Amino acid sequence: MLIGRQKEISILNNVLQSPKGEMIAVIGRRRVGKTFLIDTVYKDHIIFKQTGIRKASDEAQLRVFMQKVEELAGEKLDTPKDWLDAFFFLKKALKPHLSEDKKLVLFFDELSWLAVPDFNFLDYLGHFWNDWAYLQNIAIVLCGSASSWIIQKVINDKGGLHNRVTKYLHLKPFTLAETEDYLQTRHFTFTRYQITQIYMAFGGIPMYLESIERGKSAIQNINDICFAETGLLTNEFNRLYAALFDNADHHIAVIRALATKHKGLSRTEIIQEAKVPNGSSTSKVLEELEQSDFIMAYHPYGKKKKDKIYRLIDEYSLFYLRFIEGQAYKGEGAFMQLSQLQEFKIWSGYAFEGICMKHVPQIKKALGVSGVYTTTYSYLKKATTDEKGLQIDMFLERADHVINLFEIKFYNTEFTMTKAYADQLRGRLRLFTRLSKTRNQVVMTMITTFGLKDNTHSLGLVEPVLVLDDLFLG
Repeated sequence: MLIGRQKEISILNNVLQSPKGEMIAVIGRRRVGKTFLIDTVYKDHIIFKQTGIRKASDEAQLRVFMQKVEELAGEKLDTPKDWLDAFFFLKKALKPHLSEDKKLVLFFDELSWLAVPDFNFLDYLGHFWNDWAYLQNIAIVLCGSASSWIIQKVINDKGGLHNRVTKYLHLKPFTLAETEDYLQTRHFTFTRYQITQIYMAFGGIPMYLESIERGKSAIQNINDICFAETGLLTNEFNRLYAALFDNADHHIAVIRALATKHKGLSRTEIIQEAKVPNGSSTSKVLEELEQSDFIMAYHPYGKKKKDKIYRLIDEYSLFYLRFIEGQAYKGEGAFMQLSQLQEFKIWSGYAFEGICMKHVPQIKKALGVSGVYTTTYSYLKKATTDEKGLQIDMFLERADHVINLFEIKFYNTEFTMTKAYADQLRGRLRLFTRLSKTRNQVVMTMITTFGLKDNTHSLGLVEPVLVLDDLFLG
C-alpha cells in the first residue's frame, strides 16, 4: 500500500493520460521507495523492466537486457553486436503491443549501474527515444539512487537526452505524519512520542521502517534493529555510501565530520575537519550528498551565498555514528542502557531540532502562515571583547514582516519556564533585534514535545507554543 506520495502519484497518473511519449526521471536516496512507487502505480503498464547490476560488465548488462527482450518477443533472438542492435530488437518486440488506448511503460532501474562507463548505453537510449519511441504511446522511466548521477547524465545531459526528460520526481523520506500513517496501516499503536524516537534513529526511510515488529515497544525495536548482531541497521552505514558512490571514502569523511558538529560546517571547515582536498572534487562530493538527501545547505542570516553552512540531516547516519559504531553496549537491553545516559538526552534535543528543520511546512501550517512566503535561516555572531555572542539555530523570516525565533526542547513532560531561562530568552530577543538590525517584528516561538506549562515567567514571552502534534500535520 502506498503511503503519502500524492503529488508524485498524480504526476505519474497524468503521464498515463498523456497523448505523447514521456520520459520520467526519478531520484531519491537508497531505500526511500522509488522502485515500489513505480511498480505500484504502473503495475498494469510496465511491459519492459531492467534493473542495473552493480559492478557488472557491459556484456553482462547487455545479456540481461536481451533476456528481457526475448521474454517480450516470445522467441530466441540473434546475439546483438552492441546496444544499437539491442534497442533495435526492443523496438521490434514492442511494436505488436503498441496501442492508442494504453500507454506502455519501459522501466530502467538503478540506471547508474546499468549505464556502464565507456559503453554508451545512454547514447543508444537517446537514439532509441529520438528516432522512434517519443512518437509512440510509450513512457520511459529512468530511476536511480545515485541522484547526482541522474541529474548530471540524464536531466542535464548535453547529448541525445538533452531536454528529453518531461517529468522529474525527487522522492523524499517520509515525514512524521507519513511515518505514522505507514505504521498505522501495519496496525502499530505507537504514541507520537514513540514514533519520534523511532524517527530519530531511522528517519523516514520506508525500508528501515519495514523491519519494525509488532508486539515490541519502540525502544525494543530500536535495540533489535540497531544493536543486535544481525540487526538490519547494525552495519548498514558501511554498506550505504559505498553502494551509492564510487570511491565513497571522501563522502564518508564528510559525513563523519558533519556528525561531530550538529550546528553544521562551512565548506572550508569541512575541508579541514574531513581532511579532503580543496577543489572541485570536494564540491562534487557535497553536491552528491545534498542531492541524495544526506546533507542540507543553508545560508546564515546576513551572509553571502558562498558562506553557506552544510548540516547532516540523515537521522540514521547521525544515530549510527553517535551510538552504534564502537559502542560497548550490544545485544539485548543495549539501547535501554544508552537511553538513560545524559549524553543521549542531550543528543535527543539536537536530533529533535533537526527534525523540526525538516518539517518547516508543518510548522508554518501550525502558525497559520502556510500561504506566506518564508525563508529559513540560522544566525551566528561570535563574541568580541565588546559584545556578547549569539547563536540562533533556526528562525523564519516571513514576507509579512515577522520573524519567528524558535526555541526547541525535547522533553517527556510539559516544559516549565524558570525565571532565569525567561530572562535568558528576553536577552536573546533583544540582542538578535539589535545585532541583525531587522525592522521586522521579532517573536519567540517555542516548539516542545508536550507544551509549555503556564506560569508568570512565560507570560507575554513565547507566542505561540507549538507541540509535537503540530509536526504531524499533513
